[in-house]
Amino acid sequence: MNRYPLWKYITIVIALLLGALYTIPNFFGESPAVQISSAKATVKVDSSLMTQVEQVLQKAGLQSDGMVYETIGTQGTVRVRFPNTDVQFKAKGLLEANLNLDPADPTYLVAFNLLPNTPAWLQSLHAAPMYLGLDLRGGVHFLMQVDTKAVMNKRVLGLQASARAILRDKNVRHAGIARNGDNIEILFRDAETRSKARTALGDELRELLLTDAGSGDELKLVGALQPAALKQTVEDAVQQNITTLSKRVNELGVAEPLIQRQGADRIVVQLPGVQDVSRAKDIIGKTATLEVRLVDETVTRGTEDTATIPFGSELFKVGKNAPVVLYKDPIITGEYISSASASFDQNQQPSVSIDLNGDGGRRMREATRTRVGKAMAIVLFEKNKGEVLTVATIRDELGARFQITGMGSSEAASDLALLLRAGSLAAPMEIIEERTIGPQLGAENIKKGFDATLYGFIGIAIFMIIYYRAFGFFSVFALAVNVMLLIALLSMLQATLTLPGIAAIALTLGMAIDANVLINERIREELRAGHSPQTAIAMGFERAWATILDSNVTTLIAGLALLIFGSGAVRGFAVVHCLGILTSIFSAVFVSRGVVNLWYGRKKKLTSISIGQVWKPTD
Repeated sequence: MNRYPLWKYITIVIALLLGALYTIPNFFGESPAVQISSAKATVKVDSSLMTQVEQVLQKAGLQSDGMVYETIGTQGTVRVRFPNTDVQFKAKGLLEANLNLDPADPTYLVAFNLLPNTPAWLQSLHAAPMYLGLDLRGGVHFLMQVDTKAVMNKRVLGLQASARAILRDKNVRHAGIARNGDNIEILFRDAETRSKARTALGDELRELLLTDAGSGDELKLVGALQPAALKQTVEDAVQQNITTLSKRVNELGVAEPLIQRQGADRIVVQLPGVQDVSRAKDIIGKTATLEVRLVDETVTRGTEDTATIPFGSELFKVGKNAPVVLYKDPIITGEYISSASASFDQNQQPSVSIDLNGDGGRRMREATRTRVGKAMAIVLFEKNKGEVLTVATIRDELGARFQITGMGSSEAASDLALLLRAGSLAAPMEIIEERTIGPQLGAENIKKGFDATLYGFIGIAIFMIIYYRAFGFFSVFALAVNVMLLIALLSMLQATLTLPGIAAIALTLGMAIDANVLINERIREELRAGHSPQTAIAMGFERAWATILDSNVTTLIAGLALLIFGSGAVRGFAVVHCLGILTSIFSAVFVSRGVVNLWYGRKKKLTSISIGQVWKPTD
């Protein structure tokens, strides 16, 4: 009756082992380290940098305790661990001096960091401690709202210019192109011309949904973004802003920045250790500029470093195909680029497709119409310093939509498209929530949160053992398993633990023990009804299960609502709360009954059980 099959005990043992395995890393502490990341949009950090860093340290006689290369999103970073803070400070200055040839224009950023002391064998199993939120470590938190209306406005303007250019190239006459909200309306005087325009635009602008409208001499072709394209436009804009913010935050030297999407159009930026809010705002809000310039071919290629630079031209020494002399006056700037994406040319070779808005398309046509066969360059300006992204030959007159070919690889095309989009923010953003936490307050929060959880657990344990005797001990064991599994899950998911998260852990203790109280009281009810101990145990667990499930499911629904609609601290609470409900059900019912069955199930002639005082009704 109260026997578990072997597979259930094996499941419990595996859960306990995994729980212990992924909980342990949270108790090893952290070591001082430095983090090396790229300071320039065109420089990618890869594993080869580790060799260079190791040579610099060995030459100076500085000993490291390990080095690791990690990729976070599209950004690579090298992290070096040191035995103490003295070596950490020396290594930071040494690496900054040796990795950057020009201190005024650094190629790499070297920031202080802390790395967990998790043993290598645990790291090989991807067992790592939880991240600590700003309220536990200190720093600055921003919640930013992306202006999606500005994104759509920019996209529609670009499509309007592309439609005008396509119809002109196909020699399709129209009576005007106008914008009506998020739609593009093209006027025609006859149905035949409208049909030709539909065919021409349908082949080139597949993201547009074209419909006929109007009557008589005022026929219209209305183009609207298809739902998938509409969604993708917003997705690309938010992702572009995230990428741009990631590059800008590197300038702050933040050890563990968190930049992630929240909901459809919001971005969370958390900068641990940063206390200067005004500087953080300045860096996040700064702009980078893209320019398309013509190459000054009066200067012979290969002699740029020694030749006299003509008036009105400028020498660029940094970037692809540099050095190169470019005219100072740009054809267009990044403001005219509405979108850029990696694609393939007619020969199925990697390329980058660029869409310009109306003014950008006009300027590009005027500049390239008489310069076929000449070269042009795309330059990225950051901190008023330009870097050449690519130099391409003009094969034909360019308009609102053109391709940059000869990229060599799909990865290079994707990187260039990302840079073209991420040179500046895709859409304006507004800071709608801002918080600053001091590091001392963070350490105090950790201590208070840990003490509150520990004392709460001890108080519950004392009460349960005194009131329910052996069954109270079983309940406390299940409660301990619940906390261990919850911490293990948070560590496996690499979730960020915040102060509300600690509050959710404390709440989970109360909810988990509540399930055991229901079970114990139900067993007492069955004993009062005159059932044998073995029958009372079986019926107690079975009949309490429905109540436990109902109460936890309703609480889980509330937790999911907080997770979906909440933000910031509310969302941090909801994550731990929802996970805690799942571990509570498993530990309070599955683990608890396994322990009870192991202790009492083997006794065939069980006359009594230790569950505290059972008050039986008198006649």
